[in-house]
Amino acid sequence: MLKGSRSWVFKAQPAILSTGVVGGPFEKKGKLASDFDRFYDDLWMGQDTYEKANRTLIEDAVQIALEKQSLQKEDVQFFLTGDLINQITPSSFAARTYSFPYFGLFGACSTSMEGLALAAFLVNYQGAEKVMTGASSHNSATEKQFRYPTEYGGQKPPTAQWTVTGAGYALVGNGAGQTTPAPRVTSATIGKVIDLGLSDPFNMGGAMAPAAADTISAHFQDLGRDPSYYDLIVTGDLAAIGRQTAMEILKEKGFTLTEQQYKDCGLLIYGEDQQVQSGASGPGCSATVLYGHLLNEMKKGTYKRILVVATGALLSPLTFQQGETIPCIAHAVSIEFS
Repeated sequence: MLKGSRSWVFKAQPAILSTGVVGGPFEKKGKLASDFDRFYDDLWMGQDTYEKANRTLIEDAVQIALEKQSLQKEDVQFFLTGDLINQITPSSFAARTYSFPYFGLFGACSTSMEGLALAAFLVNYQGAEKVMTGASSHNSATEKQFRYPTEYGGQKPPTAQWTVTGAGYALVGNGAGQTTPAPRVTSATIGKVIDLGLSDPFNMGGAMAPAAADTISAHFQDLGRDPSYYDLIVTGDLAAIGRQTAMEILKEKGFTLTEQQYKDCGLLIYGEDQQVQSGASGPGCSATVLYGHLLNEMKKGTYKRILVVATGALLSPLTFQQGETIPCIAHAVSIEFS
């Protein structure tokens, strides 16, 4: 059901039945390593290109999610996913491997919550019984496409972020026959494209912060809530600079979030000793943190209600070269567990 101008409330409360979370060698050294299902020892992952390695991330995370429910690929009605590579080819090639009916999504780093919102919508309105959704990114494939290959050794400013090598996928269903409690998707707020004229590709957090604040405030207004409703509000990958900017914008809008209540996936995944400038980024950032760490914490009882707001910068190498500014978006999904 539509609530307000841009939010959905899911009466059936679709369940997150299982997840698969995989990461690269750098993520294995991070703070959330225990929340991953599998790591790879190098960035090639048995492939001869980084783009093929990105596909491997997707395929393995999907397989893990299926195996946790003892399901076959034929049990899944739809596959909703995306990544950062041109024409989202890793996602499309993974869809070829599994032969799922497929919706390819591109929301840059917001893709994880774009997919979860749409998956919940399909299940809520009986358009599917089980939907696989998630997102992925690969550091070296992304650096090669958007900036310089890592072999070039280019220096980055403190505002830059580190693209996560990882994939997080969830099997979303109606929960029929479930014998144990599962996290439930209760609502979603769809973002607008916001562009305040920033053009620096090394300050994505600052560019995306206004979109995050816009979606969060719209969520509260549409649903008649305030920040106290949630135990945790977490953005996708604004990192240090973007998170602080988003907090300031929200305060101007009348929503004050505390340091403890508002976290960012880009600041959670890596350790203090890992040199990642402002923090982490990439579609795989929010996907791995949510489907690994945050859902595990919900099951432990740390959080009962969370709002996950994945942010994305909708630029391309071509638009940057043509001098365009960076349009950004954020999608929010609320998840509850009791």
